Amino acid sequence: MNTPAPTSTQRIYDAVCELHALEQVATRETVADLTGLKLAIVDDRLRALMDDGRVKRVLRGVYVPVEVHPPARSISKTVLTDGTVKIEIGDEVLTLTPREDRALAMLQAGAVMQVLGIATGRAAT
Repeated sequence: MNTPAPTSTQRIYDAVCELHALEQVATRETVADLTGLKLAIVDDRLRALMDDGRVKRVLRGVYVPVEVHPPARSISKTVLTDGTVKIEIGDEVLTLTPREDRALAMLQAGAVMQVLGIATGRAAT
């Protein structure tokens, strides 16, 4: 069974993603070299990918894929009388001991600091 060849748009998007994953700069020239497509086609398809919100230009001539996350799920945390903690994320449930809960809280401290920094920056603006 033959699978259809990827479109030039998909090839260019894949090249941008691959270069980004390898921490390499994705420019029109590097994408053209990687895909073997002409610069005019690369330019046109990069514009189309930007219009579609799949890539963005971070500097003049430098492109990165746009990260798309699934919609956020509801989250709840319940502390039971014996100190056990139930964390529900969507349909998944974690049951944590008090020690595990404290360890998770320590890991989340960095995210809390980031949120505070964002809020402080917005308030200052």
